[in-house]
Amino acid sequence: MTNSHKKAKIFSIVNQKGGVGKTTTTVNLTTAFAAAKKKVLLIDLDPQGNSSTGFGISPSQRQKTIYEVLIGECSLKSAIIPTRIPNLNIITSTVDLSACEIELASVDSREFILKKALKEVIHDYDFILIDCPPSLGMLTINALTASDSILIPMQCEFFSLEGLSHLLTSLDLVKENLNHHLKISGIILTMHDRRNKLTEQVEMDVRSFLKDKVYKNTIPRNVKLSEAPSHGLPAIIYDPKCPGSVAYIKLAKEILDREDSK
Repeated sequence: MTNSHKKAKIFSIVNQKGGVGKTTTTVNLTTAFAAAKKKVLLIDLDPQGNSSTGFGISPSQRQKTIYEVLIGECSLKSAIIPTRIPNLNIITSTVDLSACEIELASVDSREFILKKALKEVIHDYDFILIDCPPSLGMLTINALTASDSILIPMQCEFFSLEGLSHLLTSLDLVKENLNHHLKISGIILTMHDRRNKLTEQVEMDVRSFLKDKVYKNTIPRNVKLSEAPSHGLPAIIYDPKCPGSVAYIKLAKEILDREDSK
């Protein structure tokens, strides 16, 4: 599996607001990338462990998690387990991870723990995606420090614009102090409802402000996207023809095309 020439492209999926479709985006994009014959590693960095659940991985199957990696109890490689999707591996998470912020408080260079750990597998994958918690604490800082790029899922509603400007300010600070190479790959508009005037207005505002940083393909509100995790499957496997799945498949292609053209 090792390819010594090429390094994995590392994406963090980040937004300090909860409920914007971060995990749904992570689970479906990683699956779509894997379906496109890319080798993919998903790191579930959210103590809620929703990405792990989204692949039907029960808590009893999560023996070594990202928590053990960060506190130095196991290597990152030994925490990797396969998902049911070919080409797609995962490092799971449990609620133990919520103690990590406190446990790492006195550790030197604590912002770089994940970055150092990832060196072990950086040549084994095409893409590594990190599902971040809905806050800008030490876990998210670790993800941003380790990443090349970020993807920002953003709900099409008024308060999202305010949240976005806070997020962009925080990202500038991380870029300035911890990771000069960090870039915004793009903003993903989620829970998009064409019948709603406000959705349209928010979309126009974001596109006029961030131009081509906003992906063309938007993700609609779709009940199948919410149903799929309870079946332990990504939506694009659970119901590949539903509007949400079709949108994620198109978005994955748009992201891959952009990466290829760089």
